[in-house]
Amino acid sequence: MANEQSNGGGLSVFLEVQKALKGIDYPADRQTIIDTAKKHGAGEEVMSVLEGLPEQEFQTPAEVSKAVGKE
Repeated sequence: MANEQSNGGGLSVFLEVQKALKGIDYPADRQTIIDTAKKHGAGEEVMSVLEGLPEQEFQTPAEVSKAVGKE
């Protein structure tokens, strides 16, 4: 499992982030995104990625995805 990132694990996290944020209203700030993910039972890896997001307001799901991709 140590090679998870190299065999598509990054895509899995990306998809889990999208699931965790389903139904969120945009624009949304970092804390709202984190709170929504917690409410939807996001796992440790997803929460870690989201907690690493910059302190800003995200206008669209695409902005969150772009920021997650930089992690």
